[in-house]
Parts: sequence; C-alpha cells; structure tokens
Amino acid sequence: MKIDAAHDAGALAGFRVIDLTTVLMAPLATRMLADHGADVIRIEAPGGEAFLSTPPARSPGMNWFTLNLHRNKRSVVLDLKAAAGRDAAEALMASADVVVTNMRQAALERLGLDAATMCARHPRLVYCTGNGYGSDGPYAGKAAYDDAIQAGSGLASLVERVDGEPRYSPAVIADKVCGLHILQAVLAALLFRERTGRGQAIEVPMFETMVAFNLAEHHGGHIFEPPEGDVGYVRVLNRSRRPYRCADGWICLLPYTDRNWRDFFGFVGRPALADDARFAEHTARIANSETLYGLVGELAAEHTLAEWLEFCDRVSIPATAVMDLADAPSDPHLAAVDLLGVLEHPTEGAYRMVRDPIRYEASPTSLRRHAPRPGQHTREVLAELGWDDDAIAQVTGA
Repeated sequence: MKIDAAHDAGALAGFRVIDLTTVLMAPLATRMLADHGADVIRIEAPGGEAFLSTPPARSPGMNWFTLNLHRNKRSVVLDLKAAAGRDAAEALMASADVVVTNMRQAALERLGLDAATMCARHPRLVYCTGNGYGSDGPYAGKAAYDDAIQAGSGLASLVERVDGEPRYSPAVIADKVCGLHILQAVLAALLFRERTGRGQAIEVPMFETMVAFNLAEHHGGHIFEPPEGDVGYVRVLNRSRRPYRCADGWICLLPYTDRNWRDFFGFVGRPALADDARFAEHTARIANSETLYGLVGELAAEHTLAEWLEFCDRVSIPATAVMDLADAPSDPHLAAVDLLGVLEHPTEGAYRMVRDPIRYEASPTSLRRHAPRPGQHTREVLAELGWDDDAIAQVTGA
C-alpha cells in the first residue's frame, strides 16, 4: 500500500465536493467520495473540532478519526461567523458539484448557506444534508447523535427482546449506516444530474433511515395490516445466538442448510437429530431456534477451535474464530489482501491505513493525499478560486 499522488482516474475524478461536516456520519460519506477521486474540500472551524482531538493523537486535530476519515481531502479553515468566511464558503459551494453537510438547518439558514438558497443560485448543485430527523415531521430540529438514534429507531429495544433490557450496539452503527446512505444518495443524484442537467437538494434523516434499516429483517408480522404476528425475526432474536465457547476459544458456528445440519449432527455423534422433526427442515429450525442454538452451544465445547474450523471448512459450514480487533493486522487473510498497511504520514509518522475494501476492475480507488492538518490547504484552495493575497488575508488573518 502506497500513496499515489499522480492517480486521478477514480470514478469521480473531476467532481468537486464541499465537506461541511463534523463527527463521523457525513465525514465517512465524503471520505468515500474522496477515495473515488472527487476533489473533496473540507471546511473546518477555527480551533478545530473537539471530536478530532480525542486521544490518542500525536498532534491536535490529528487523531485516529482524522487519519481514517479525512484522507484524500483538502482542508480549509473558515470562520463562518465572519463575512469573509461566509463569502469564501459560498464561493467554494459555487465552484462545486456537491455539498455535503450535517449542520443544523437553522444554523445553515442564518449563514445563508442552506440548501434552498444555494440550489436556487446554482441549479446544477447537488446539496445533501444529513440530519437527525426529517424536516417535515414533529421531531425536526431535535438534537441527534448515534446513541439517541439507536434508542429512537428501535435498535436498542431489539437487545431488550433478547437480554431483558435495552442496550446500545458497541459500534457507532447509526452514523455509519447513515453515512452509507448519504453516499448512495449523492451518487444517485449525480447520475440524475448527468442525465438531466438538474441538481437537487437531498435530505438523509438518521431516524427514518435507521427505522427502515431495522425493519429490513424485523418487520415480521407487522408488515401486514392488521398484523399477522409480532415484529422481529425469531432466529435473530435468540438469546443463544452468539459465539460459542469451544474447548480452547470462541467460535461462530452457523450450520444453515439441511445438508449443513446433517453434517454437523454427524460430526458430533448425534446423527439421529438430523431427522428430529424440530430440526429436519428450515421452518422447523426457525421455530425451535432457541432449543437448537442452545444445543449447539453445548456441543461446541466438545472440540477445539482448530478441529471445528477444519471440519466446517471441509463441508462448507460457515464458521470462524472470534477475532479481537487488536489482532486484525496479524490475520493471515487481511495481511494477504493488505487491508491494514502501514504508511508514513508527513507529520504524524507511521500509521495503519484502512484501505477501501472494494476492488474495481476499471476505476479503482486510491490514496492520493494523507489526511491534512487543519487549514493546510486554505491558501491553495482560495487562490484556485482567483482570490488575491489581500482577499485571502481577510480569511486567514495573515
């Protein structure tokens, strides 16, 4: 893995994206646009974002989130409370194909940088706002972070159905899921614009997005009106659906097909269970999943991790050892595909870059720039807009 400053053949080469974002959701989306070759210009506030100085960090504003979320971007520091800063932001938006922001609507309107204003001035602009709640509902304007959306969207309550009390996922899952929705929405709008010449405003509300995401498998009987059963996918809402302790570690064992289960029961010396009416076919296994998974948990302890993996791989039963993320760099597969290569940042030293895991035959993503220090490209970008030294000095104070 190496930096390829000359590589500009990504699928989005030639498109400019203004990144007026904070925290994780929208920056993740713009990072993926940048990986695809877009010229992503990140507007940062003077003094930086506290989220990006959370330890560990070797320099202020350059923590692990920065190094991962802001590669391939350029950084411009603008004080949007000052007229010169707002003028610079508007000029940048005028030069862009896409604006992505997760600022609150009221703040954008006060600045005159909201979607309605900018799209009216620039009809080809794609302006995407990632917010907590849809703007036409009673929750519009409510503050929203990942935990609040996990709670409000029903995700935390799914854990309650399994363990008796609601809990958050130990991952910032709502931000990441909604970041992916921002990405696909922007790409769809760009395709529409290329076909019609028309830009548009896009709204990606976290609350509605995550409710729809959670209902994909958990709508259950409530998809019918009136309901034909409870919400929830029974197999997934099973307290025994978890990694199993084997003789010397933890493993995921997931026999799924009829053949998988017949092979599994034969391996553990219980072949008659393959013909047990509770387990003989898929629908019966779903209905009896609590009993079945509990049985697998008991049987898992009879063999070592290596024995399980050898058997399951041989007969094509999905199985994998439970990996601690700290061990990811030493995983033989991840090492072979170079997912976590070590690079040298020009100011922050050696770090591991998580490359784009998707492979493209004709339009690969690439690393063109390491994550910038805050404001690193302010003068460069404003000069590209045709601003002279005096105008730039009004923005930079230097």
